[in-house]
Amino acid sequence: MDGPARLAELRLYDTRTREVRAFEPREAGRVGIYACGPTVYARIHVGNARPFVVFSLLKRFFEYRGFVVTLVVNVTDVNDKIYAAAAAAGVPSVALAAEMTAAYFEDTDRLALGRPDHEPLASEAIGAIIEYIHALVDRGHAYAVNGDVYFRVRSDSQYGALSRRDPDSMDQGEGLEGAALKEDPLDFALWKAHKAGEDSAWDAPWGRGRPGWHVECSAMAENVLGDGFDIHGGGLDLLFPHHENEAAQTRCARGTELARFWVHNGMLELGAAKMAKSVGNIASLHDVLDRYGRDAVILYFCSAHYRQPIDYGEEPLEQARSGVARLRELTRKLVPGESPPELAPLRERFFACLAEDFNTPSALASMWEWVREANRRELGVGEDDLRAMLEVLGLVNLFDGPRSAPSAEVVALAEERERARAEGDFARADELRAEIAQAGWTVRDSASGFELLPADE
Repeated sequence: MDGPARLAELRLYDTRTREVRAFEPREAGRVGIYACGPTVYARIHVGNARPFVVFSLLKRFFEYRGFVVTLVVNVTDVNDKIYAAAAAAGVPSVALAAEMTAAYFEDTDRLALGRPDHEPLASEAIGAIIEYIHALVDRGHAYAVNGDVYFRVRSDSQYGALSRRDPDSMDQGEGLEGAALKEDPLDFALWKAHKAGEDSAWDAPWGRGRPGWHVECSAMAENVLGDGFDIHGGGLDLLFPHHENEAAQTRCARGTELARFWVHNGMLELGAAKMAKSVGNIASLHDVLDRYGRDAVILYFCSAHYRQPIDYGEEPLEQARSGVARLRELTRKLVPGESPPELAPLRERFFACLAEDFNTPSALASMWEWVREANRRELGVGEDDLRAMLEVLGLVNLFDGPRSAPSAEVVALAEERERARAEGDFARADELRAEIAQAGWTVRDSASGFELLPADE
């Protein structure tokens, strides 16, 4: 992406300081971002995709501004939820985690925003995790008992600074697990001794077992980016206890802060409740992509400020799909080359909005004003401004040429899939959707039937 060589002031909201402040990277010209990825015990829902989209687009914007960006998004493939889901399904936990990791890659690949630069697996970072726990024990911030290792929360004088919570009123969410072994109910597990029914474990100085969730991310982030990296991201629901505990572990193990900025995205909401697998009010990402297409999903996410909650439902996604159609129609009228100079202030305002805490809805308002002005001009409007804006939003594919028609074979597959769905044979319907995708097409369902679209739409 082409962008200005000189960086104007860029500001981000830092959860720790509770203010929008000037962004200054640890290393000139480079940005390191770590965002917490999924726990792979089930296929991801569209709410899980919001941080993937937010931080992928933030990376694109930093690159537009001339930075070299390293984006790290981990995969938590060792976790209590995976053991429980695997036991319920009667399959090995390693097999379930591998299957759901592959599904996560497949589903997020369909967003066509590129892969993160690093996607570490917790299961492949066990050595680094054990070393991290060792450092905490050696410094007196952790203790071993009966094969478990716990973090001494009250040994960190700054504990609670990130989430602004009083330690005496906190609950780590571990229930009664390990309660009799803890020095303080507030302490949380760094290493968990192997239990009956858990089918995977690793050897460690404290006994055979596996790591706790929080220390996994601290070790994986440090492995790639080192300490004091630029941005630690993730959903707001991870602020406590997960991110609070990550920050505490690094202060106590390394004597420094884990990240310079903590950046949290808001939740998707269905009614008054956040979308979550545990609540059961989920819409799978692959189903939403089938129905609305990747362009509409991305435009939908951009329609709300990343820090705010966003309502999920048919109406906002249909609005986004209409917006995509409107943009695609305009791109077919534009000509290559520079845009009229009178429209330049709208492009400048678009990027200025992104520079002020990555305010995508305000940026979109400027873009839509550009679109209205361009539509008022009958001929000869150059595409450069709109192409630059859509590139940062991951929507530059809207400049692709006119659609081709699907072959008779692809139409036949879609019709067979429609019959399979009507008969309730959803496994066969999924197989046919995969065959259609291999042929370069996406089948999108609606109340009136199906629509076939090129796979990049």
